[in-house]
Amino acid sequence: MSEKQSSAPKNTDSQEELNDAKQHSNIQNEEPQAQDSRETIPTNESLDELEDRITQEAMEVLEPPTEKLTTEQRFTKIAIGLGVAVAMGIVAALLSKFYLGASFKVSALIGIILLLVTLWTNKALPLGVVSLLPIILFPSFGILDTASATANYGNPIIFLFLGGFMLAAATEKIDLHRVIAKKFLGLFPATPKGVISALGFASVVLGTTLSNSTVAILLLPIALSITQDYFLKLRFLLAVAFGASISGISTPIGSPSNLIFLGFLEKLGFEGISFTTWIFMMVPLTVLMLYAMIYLLSYKTKEHSLEINMFDSVEITFAHKRLLCFIGALLVLLLLNSPIKPFYNGLGLNENIILLAFGLLMFVPKVGFLDWDDSKSIPYELIFLFGAGFCIATAFTQSELGGAFEGFFKQFSGLPFLIFLFLACISAIIATGFLSTTALIAILLPIVYTATQSFLANKEPTIVMLAITICASFSFMIPISTPPNAIVFEKGNIKAWDMIRFGAILSIVGIFAVTLFAFAYWRWFI
Repeated sequence: MSEKQSSAPKNTDSQEELNDAKQHSNIQNEEPQAQDSRETIPTNESLDELEDRITQEAMEVLEPPTEKLTTEQRFTKIAIGLGVAVAMGIVAALLSKFYLGASFKVSALIGIILLLVTLWTNKALPLGVVSLLPIILFPSFGILDTASATANYGNPIIFLFLGGFMLAAATEKIDLHRVIAKKFLGLFPATPKGVISALGFASVVLGTTLSNSTVAILLLPIALSITQDYFLKLRFLLAVAFGASISGISTPIGSPSNLIFLGFLEKLGFEGISFTTWIFMMVPLTVLMLYAMIYLLSYKTKEHSLEINMFDSVEITFAHKRLLCFIGALLVLLLLNSPIKPFYNGLGLNENIILLAFGLLMFVPKVGFLDWDDSKSIPYELIFLFGAGFCIATAFTQSELGGAFEGFFKQFSGLPFLIFLFLACISAIIATGFLSTTALIAILLPIVYTATQSFLANKEPTIVMLAITICASFSFMIPISTPPNAIVFEKGNIKAWDMIRFGAILSIVGIFAVTLFAFAYWRWFI
């Protein structure tokens, strides 16, 4: 997500509805003093102003702005970052060539992968720029031809996410997330545990059409404005971070890593997992993880009192109802389109086209809520990142690089499949401490698939890849491991140790839960 478009669209027929929605959503914030936080929220700041500020600052966490630096400083930063990345790429390529005895093609691929990972990590260049480099580098070193490289940036899965981004822009524009938050806060008691539960369930509901980072950005101002008691505020903020990450597994568009996994299955020629089937697979795990999160974060909160009146003025408008009807119709259509074999073959429609069509409807006058200026809020750099991930997967497959890891993986071939799954989940959680979840999944899936072909049979490679993908979203410990963690840690001003001590317990629960679900439940849907 990029910065929220706070101004109303020009020449839009639904102007009155949007203004009405904004008017009803303008709430004044509470004014208690912070007790133990590193930043005090201005007491004269409205929820609208707080949300605009937090959204802008959260986007700076995901993509730090470069305009604040002088030209010389920017040049120095880019030069150092590029120098380090190129040096690491060359070293990796030389080690692969002369130490591992790899071919020139494989050595070049390893070097380029390390170059890209380093640039994604040190952010010397913008995310979108780095993500387009495979189009230049892979053909230049004979790894892929230009047509094969560029085709990955038009993968049909990308349009599934693009449609979701358009729905997210509409949701944010009319402040539907506030209505949903108020609804859930009204369903639960006005206690700390009730607020934690409300934020968790609101995350999951928003996560049906929004990405996990978007969910975190939208709910963060709400969590910040409920109380200034650090003991409670910490738990509310962690509920947003953890709840957003948990919501990311609930639908295919909830997390970029989900789409990388589905795109890789499509590239292998495997039967994909439909939108509705994915939901049925993930709902039990989502509920279990939400329950674990609520139980963990609400521990010893009973003695703390809480008064919640910040949403008293929020009312649902016709614009909110219309968008809810759109989302409901989308979910119904996706349900009808999903086959239930051997009893029902579905409608036979392409789900990517369905999501894109509903997203484009948001731009139709008197029907949707957006104009073309609102399209600037769509994070195209993430779309380029998906293309880079698919391009890397194609390069791995064609170069048979995964075969280089086959010897390592064969050490575990004698283990029961359940134990192998468990170790794979642990490894995924650990690896997210060093790489972003999206980059990790893009690199790891081709390696795991190719290297385990000799001893995993039938559905087992797909189950392992899915378990790794889901576990990557359950890295709750490290502030930089997932976008929701990074956003909440930086802008919520919480201590790293607080995130680690709560996140470690929840991550352990996630490892065991994913292992058991993958072994005993998901295999019936794949």
